Amino acid sequence: MTTQELASALGVSLRTVTRDLNWLRDAGLPVTAQRGRLGGVTMLPGSGFDLTRLTPGERDHLSLTGLDEKQRAELNASVESRRALSKIAAARPRRIDELLPLTEVVHVDSRPWLKARTSGTTPASLIGPVRRGRRLRIEYDSPRESCPRDLVVDPYGLVAKAGIWYLVADCARVPWMYRLERITTWKEVDQPRRIREGQALATVAAALVEQWEHDHAIEVSATIDQTQIERARRILGQRLVQDDHEESTSGHRVRIRFPNLEDVRTLLPFGSTITVHGPAEARAHLLDLATDIAHHYAPSPTS
Repeated sequence: MTTQELASALGVSLRTVTRDLNWLRDAGLPVTAQRGRLGGVTMLPGSGFDLTRLTPGERDHLSLTGLDEKQRAELNASVESRRALSKIAAARPRRIDELLPLTEVVHVDSRPWLKARTSGTTPASLIGPVRRGRRLRIEYDSPRESCPRDLVVDPYGLVAKAGIWYLVADCARVPWMYRLERITTWKEVDQPRRIREGQALATVAAALVEQWEHDHAIEVSATIDQTQIERARRILGQRLVQDDHEESTSGHRVRIRFPNLEDVRTLLPFGSTITVHGPAEARAHLLDLATDIAHHYAPSPTS
């Protein structure tokens, strides 16, 4: 556009347009001006975006990765995230032959299927004191305890794992993951947190997840009939790992990882089309479950 067209559209003088164009260039925006009959003012396409246009809060929220829109809303982060994304999207108009933005064609929903509504503490309510680096006094209703416990914890931060929010914190210098829906009440303590030196949220959370999986998971080895392998992949998802070198005409040799022994009941619908080889406690548990079902549906003596 010419400077005259800009001045008319904005209702200002040519001197004001020239001054503002100089200011935009000094601020780092890719604006060029060329004199002459065929000249004009141009915003260069394909130029990098100047992140100084984002507020510190917008840059902070934009740095969060892996959260879907619902989880951002649970952190009260969706407004600033959308505002930051809109500034980036508006920085350069899309040409007709360009690909659509990924944000328009990819949607992330990390919550598990059939997840019931939860109550308890919300991420948005805790994020303030956690960001201020304060200690917390929480009442935690653990399923392993007969009554809620009163604890003073030193938070590292919040973790969204498989659609569930956790508070990662030290309690008496020992790290734990506290499920937010089981924190019945909490109070900010007027003391700075006292976390262990050299520890950060990502490293502490990763170590806790790895330890939990090691302590609770059970890995089952089995053979699945050829006709059922696709169904098994759909039902078991990432829990199923196929041993490609163990394939035979009788079926596919697989490993299936369950959070605990009780979850092997997931294999019952496959009946005899899946053969569990081990561990022994998994075979014994399946036998007990199948026996209970057989007794439940056995004809009564009087029928």
